Amino acid sequence: MRLLTFRSEDGARLGMLRDEQEVVELSEPPDMLSLIDSGEEGLELVNSAFSAGKGKVHKLGDLRVLAPPPGRNYQAHAEESARASGKTVDPPTVFTKAVTSVAGPYDDVVIDDAVTTQVDWEVELGVVIGRAGANIARERALDHVFGFVVVNDVSARDIQFGWGGQYFKGKSLDGFCPIGPWIVTPDELTDTRSLRLRLRVNGDSKQEGNTRDMIYPVDAVIEWVSKGMTLPAGTIIATGTPDGVGFARTPPEFLKPGDVVEAEVEGIGTLRNRFVSGGK
Repeated sequence: MRLLTFRSEDGARLGMLRDEQEVVELSEPPDMLSLIDSGEEGLELVNSAFSAGKGKVHKLGDLRVLAPPPGRNYQAHAEESARASGKTVDPPTVFTKAVTSVAGPYDDVVIDDAVTTQVDWEVELGVVIGRAGANIARERALDHVFGFVVVNDVSARDIQFGWGGQYFKGKSLDGFCPIGPWIVTPDELTDTRSLRLRLRVNGDSKQEGNTRDMIYPVDAVIEWVSKGMTLPAGTIIATGTPDGVGFARTPPEFLKPGDVVEAEVEGIGTLRNRFVSGGK
């Protein structure tokens, strides 16, 4: 299944993608978080309604697609980050992003140059937790997965590195986390350990990677993040980015107003966000 949240004239709605260009509107559950909370029963209900042809059909192009629900983990990226900062490779870093950083898959992202002038990109595979849990054993970790999304972990590097190591602040500016374009359920991805990740800026390739290069695969990430901490249903874990980020290039490269960034994960889809000038 490819499940998405969209806005129509009736407000935010839950839908399922059909034939790449059509969306079937689902009347129940009322939203994505309710569907995630309902577990297998909810997915069976959705699949049954879809198979029976129930639900209003929309053209994908007529809808505004929203974000589906309201640490370094690649060796090459870990090494390029270490070189750029003059340090050795550290163990995996776990950090959070504020919910106010979430943006839709095709939304504009605002750069406020009074706050940051070093805006960077990071394409990542995102894991959506479906069943809450703490201290999840690796061998059971995938049982807790509802689905997968694409994440662009947009980062203000001058804040992240120049304000005393502010990962949370540097990665949590408003709109700095485009997500989507939909949630793909595990049955559609045969092997998350071999997915291509790509990122382009204005059509130029900046990142080319594969999840096979992860230091810690998805099940190990879930085990690590859940140690001593409950992961509620609906939690999104971004699992790290390949090499090719802007700050580690020679010379460094950063996004500017007018740039268009496409972040893609094989088997899931592509985010396309224009970066625009703005401030508050």
